[in-house]
Amino acid sequence: MRRTPLPPALPGTDRTRHRRLREQGSGERAALDAILAAGFVCHLGVVVDGVPMVVPTVYGSDGTELYFHGSVASRSLAESPGSTVCVTVTHVDGLVLARSVFEHGVNYRSAMVYGVPRPVTDPEEKLAGLRCLTAQCAPGQWGYARVPDRKELAATALLALSLAEASVKIRTGPPDDGTSGPDADRPVWAGTLPLKTAFGTLEADPALREGTAPPPHLLALEGGRVG
Repeated sequence: MRRTPLPPALPGTDRTRHRRLREQGSGERAALDAILAAGFVCHLGVVVDGVPMVVPTVYGSDGTELYFHGSVASRSLAESPGSTVCVTVTHVDGLVLARSVFEHGVNYRSAMVYGVPRPVTDPEEKLAGLRCLTAQCAPGQWGYARVPDRKELAATALLALSLAEASVKIRTGPPDDGTSGPDADRPVWAGTLPLKTAFGTLEADPALREGTAPPPHLLALEGGRVG
């Protein structure tokens, strides 16, 4: 599907306005794209039967829309058409260890996307959306494993959410209490403790047919950083 590119700046709305720690906010769509590209698990916030639920699920981004599995959201939309959801993606990059506990923090990258998702029903778009989602998790796997058949597609709930309305926040760097304040000269070690997530070593299915070697695209992921 051909889509109209979204503007390079994130539009400010009442939901996306940064009320606290404004210096950590970003209005650049490139920052949103980078955060989404660095992960493949999001948290979907939705109201079902009047009760808020936050559901972890995998996603894929094509730059204009976010595709994600959405059986819970599909149920909510069926009950309340036009309901807004919130999808969040967060990467923790390290602990910020200050001279006082009050000034401790976390280095992170986070995005919140708001909107009304639409169920993807067209078979061609559903295939494209699932391919996008699969490529986000394991690049190369879509062309290697069997793709969904018609029955499996019909049984899969896939939703698309526009990336038009989103909020981005990023924190980097050392603690803030080292240059001023009452604790600047306190003899306490301060700094950051980086956190990195990486793939491990491939573990073969015990039922794997003998002599079946892992494909190059999976071998390339071994030991690679996630996020």
